[in-house]
Amino acid sequence: MGALPARRTARQLRLRGVTEADLDALALLDRETFPEEPYPYFVLRQMYDVYPDHLLVLDDGTELKGYVLVGTAPDKSRSWILGLGITRDERGQGYGRRLMDEALRRLRGIGVAEVLLTVVPTNTAAILLYETLGFTAEQTTRQDYFGPGADRLVMRLRL
Repeated sequence: MGALPARRTARQLRLRGVTEADLDALALLDRETFPEEPYPYFVLRQMYDVYPDHLLVLDDGTELKGYVLVGTAPDKSRSWILGLGITRDERGQGYGRRLMDEALRRLRGIGVAEVLLTVVPTNTAAILLYETLGFTAEQTTRQDYFGPGADRLVMRLRL
């Protein structure tokens, strides 16, 4: 009988800032994660240019397995989580939490007062993750937040 394959641990994925060379892979990851609503490449490019210190990836040495993108107001009063994605094969391993923990640690470090995000109201796994990180939801779902039929729940965390 052969040995079972070792289960990957969080230590095997390196959390790091994105580089310009990662942009093609980041666009592929975003399309896999959000097939109906991926960011166009040019938007990811511009976000990299504007928020390079707030675009983090998980890298297994051959490909990107996850990312978090944060946009912060110039006065650091507020930040938005603009994207959090994990490849299908790595979901449920705690990598979303790892990315969010690091993003929130960095935001606290620069004195950000509050962090907001939006989530599809039926994405219970994401909502649970955000709640365990201290985010609270607005009372009602915001209808058509991103256009017709694109409802979102807005969640907030005060740092």
